[in-house]
Amino acid sequence: MTQIDVAAFGPAWARLESWLLSHSPADHAALRGPAGHEQLVGLESRLGFALHPELKALLELHDGAAEPVADPGSRTVLPAGKFLPSGHRLSGVDDIVMMYDVLVDVGEDNIEADLWEEDALAVNLHQCVPFALPNDGGVAFIDHRPGPSYGHVYEMGIGSGDLSGTLWAASLAELFQALADALESGSPFLHYTPTTHEDASGRHCVEWEIRR
Repeated sequence: MTQIDVAAFGPAWARLESWLLSHSPADHAALRGPAGHEQLVGLESRLGFALHPELKALLELHDGAAEPVADPGSRTVLPAGKFLPSGHRLSGVDDIVMMYDVLVDVGEDNIEADLWEEDALAVNLHQCVPFALPNDGGVAFIDHRPGPSYGHVYEMGIGSGDLSGTLWAASLAELFQALADALESGSPFLHYTPTTHEDASGRHCVEWEIRR
């Protein structure tokens, strides 16, 4: 990981966050404050390896996105904070630890099943770190294996049994740059097209439609 690679993350994230602040303030308001130094040290200790610099930089800015709550006197909840494709919400340190344990267990089951090659993602999930979760049993994670795939961003439908993984981007910086492109132009990101979810009161947040 070079300094140039690390430097690319800041502008990419700032561009996406700026778009949210201007066009979807409810999503932006869901972002939590930074994770503390001790939290990050504890996370790396639990993982047994260093966080990818871009993921660490993201957590130093925002410890994930908070779950939405209903406004006082209202029974409806605006699903703000799920501004990544497929309804993924950025995970904080606690959720990363929880989901990492799930990934390790799934990977061990896959190893025992002996259905994948040794370089397949499905049997190397102990070297992958989740950074976002939807509500359907999927997970978005960053490959931490040394080598050419280091830093690659994948989405995997663990709940659906889709364990091959879909490459979203070669890095978090590339992902956030591509999402900002899509949001600014209304063009697709992969097979996801940005649109708006609006509730009865007129509040809105980002939503991604799947178009094959």
